[in-house]
Amino acid sequence: MKQEIADKIRQSFSTMAIYKDPDKINSVFTGRNLPSFVKDFLLKRYIDFDGNLNAAGLTRFLDLVIPKTPNEVKAKIQDGQELTLLCRFIIYIDLVKNVRRFSVPDMGIKLNEGQIPTYVYEKHRDTLVDGEKWGIIKLCLMPDADGKKNHVEMVDFKPFKPYSSVDVNYLADARKNFTTTEWLDVLLSAMEYDPDGFENITQKMEFISRLLIFVEPRLNVIELAPKGTGKSYVFGNLSKYGWLVSGGKVTRAKLFWDKQKQQNGIIKNHDFTAFDEIQTIIFQEPAEIQAALKSYLESGKTTIDNQEFSSECGLMLMGNIPLTKDREPVSNLYFNNLPQNFRESALLDRFHCFIEGWKLPSINSSMIYKGWTINVEYFSEIIHELRTQNIYSQIFDELVTVAPKTYLRDSKAVKRIATAYMKLLFPHWRNINDVNVEEFELFCLRPAIYRRGVIKEQLHNIDPEYNGIVTGISLK
Repeated sequence: MKQEIADKIRQSFSTMAIYKDPDKINSVFTGRNLPSFVKDFLLKRYIDFDGNLNAAGLTRFLDLVIPKTPNEVKAKIQDGQELTLLCRFIIYIDLVKNVRRFSVPDMGIKLNEGQIPTYVYEKHRDTLVDGEKWGIIKLCLMPDADGKKNHVEMVDFKPFKPYSSVDVNYLADARKNFTTTEWLDVLLSAMEYDPDGFENITQKMEFISRLLIFVEPRLNVIELAPKGTGKSYVFGNLSKYGWLVSGGKVTRAKLFWDKQKQQNGIIKNHDFTAFDEIQTIIFQEPAEIQAALKSYLESGKTTIDNQEFSSECGLMLMGNIPLTKDREPVSNLYFNNLPQNFRESALLDRFHCFIEGWKLPSINSSMIYKGWTINVEYFSEIIHELRTQNIYSQIFDELVTVAPKTYLRDSKAVKRIATAYMKLLFPHWRNINDVNVEEFELFCLRPAIYRRGVIKEQLHNIDPEYNGIVTGISLK
């Protein structure tokens, strides 16, 4: 990235900017598996205005709040020490027994071992809900009510939310300082990748398209790509609001609603759920999952055991695809690379967008960004906030005409994709007068029609009754 763009980032984003030096960062965080949004939160506390890292101070802090082994944690708790951890933990509210439980998987604390007392829960009722959380928790060993056994008690909790609020108008003003090609590079650097590692704007657009699902509610995406193109990293490191499923068994209860536990599944409380290496995931009760997905992907609602379930979570299917020596798919039947229970045309038609991951470069160490950029914690908060901004959808309606007989799923898909591109690339378009129509067509509308068009083409390959192209959508 050119130095002038880095300087603009510092000037435009002030305290939200951070200097990244992969070599120094990796050495400090060795042995501690933390997502980027947590690393940047910590780095901001130990990097000065000129980008110099106080590695010794950061290391001391890490030793205090992130022990290196589960055995170390358990030993300290058993010795009666009060322990403070910065960690990922999972909450389960047991309504039947009126017990609020938690686990810390990375530190060996199981769900049946951790309890949240009423005073902590009442103080953070809106945050301590079912699901995975990040935060600073204080733990100690306490006796059970009957005095026969002990449990690990969460005696204090501080949510991991360095930015209590973010201002989209601030982002819009900052965006005005960059050209569109420069802003593409800013987004790539915020994702921790060096823009110079991409050959052209096509590769850059393909890569940042992975962020579409971060900013647009209930956008459903399929990406097929060779290994080593950074899929897992993007969806597992850039946002605490998403959930990455990597292999293993998946049930309807885990995704939607667990009748036995009376507990919502992972789709309920996340912006997106991404299935990585989908060929390796085992879907139990596939017919039930397929039926629930059809309903949910269509309307954001489904019914599980007479329980209505609704969410704004988008779904991402990520799989591998074999390529020729020229890095083109071996077969033009792309969906043959999905598990059998995902190959039904009626289900696939409910996906809006396709990412051609074979157009991306293989990720290597030279592509990890070094320099000034937007810190990941702020970036994750601002793209989360963009999800609820409806002005971009209204702008789309003012710019685009849809013919009366246009296939409804096509028009919905194109609108969602184009709106997401506006949020990512042109957050400063706050009304119709701000819009550069040529850029809207080039960077938003055409890509949206194309990405939905790939879905339609592949549907036609499965079932000739489907029209293989998107028609009836154009600029006014």
